[in-house]
Amino acid sequence: MRLPALIAGLLIIVGVLLDAFETIVLPRRVQRSFRITSVFYRNTWVPWVKLASAIGTPRRKEQFLSYFGPLSLLALLGVWAAGLIFGFATLQWGLGAHIKLGNEAISFPMMLYQSGETFFTLGYGDIVPTTGSARAVAAFEAGMGFVFLALVIGYLPIIYQSFSRREVEISLLDSRAGSPPTAMELLNRLGCCPDQSVLDQIFRDWERWSAEVLESHLSYPALVFFRSQHGNQSWLGALTLMLDVTSLVIAGIETIRPDQAKLTFAMARHAAVDLSQVVNASYSPNDDNRLSQEDLQELRHRLAENGLKLRETDIADQKLTKLRSLYEPYVEGIARNLQMGLPSWMPKERKKDNWQSGPWDKLIQRKGLEEATRVVIDDHF
Repeated sequence: MRLPALIAGLLIIVGVLLDAFETIVLPRRVQRSFRITSVFYRNTWVPWVKLASAIGTPRRKEQFLSYFGPLSLLALLGVWAAGLIFGFATLQWGLGAHIKLGNEAISFPMMLYQSGETFFTLGYGDIVPTTGSARAVAAFEAGMGFVFLALVIGYLPIIYQSFSRREVEISLLDSRAGSPPTAMELLNRLGCCPDQSVLDQIFRDWERWSAEVLESHLSYPALVFFRSQHGNQSWLGALTLMLDVTSLVIAGIETIRPDQAKLTFAMARHAAVDLSQVVNASYSPNDDNRLSQEDLQELRHRLAENGLKLRETDIADQKLTKLRSLYEPYVEGIARNLQMGLPSWMPKERKKDNWQSGPWDKLIQRKGLEEATRVVIDDHF
């Protein structure tokens, strides 16, 4: 019996099982300094970002980054499986009670092979445990293999269901706030409605969306790496957009009551703060000012053109600055770590919404022009 190997094997098995439990089963953020999952993501995301930085085309770079989330899930499951196989092999090596067909000497690589076939329940039987303790460990490992398979079968659908629920509201922003979405565009399209209940309902929907994102991304941190279907949309951009919009309403827009906006801002800010800790974001005093004084005046002017008057007092400006300070450092830290862009306050240029464009548009327009020309010629002659 090899006591150090027994202790090492037990520690490895307990460490892997605890990490898998905290990642898959435990519905809260774990603040322990060392975790296998945290080490895995820190040491895979940074090299992935460096590889992406070598891609010159923004569209291809974004596409490359979007592969990380799904691939990391599969790789993490592989790390857990490999850890359990190695841990059980070390434990069995410590017990030292096995025979091989042909009475060949048992080596540690052979124990790794025996652990792997036991974990995946292959059952070749060419390496056989000979004592009660070794057989009990083998039976327990085979059971772990079934449990691991069950967790994988249950874990992946939950991840994608959470991702799907998150993306529904983000997709709805397309027609409500533009592509990419901006605070000014959402207020111009919805804030000028005669019935404020329309805007308040949007705020209520996004209050619940923020709570669901907070819950799902704390329970399943890998979701923060899952990017949206369109390059000009993201969960972080949507969260920041709603914080921008509610900040403007709370700071003061005539004809719009801020009651529901305050509730939505509180929930969205809560999500931004907690999720910044999930991605290990850090504060930076050198971040660019997202809304300069000149931009604020331009924003006032463009809102006023649509009948929305943003208050022009020192108190209102100070209130807006204070509200921005409550969330901008956090979303900027998340954006740096995840290589995601933050939305601007106003559209920089007029672009079609995603729903307004399609791959056949030019062909359809050209065909329509040809048909119209033919009708004109036929009518003329």
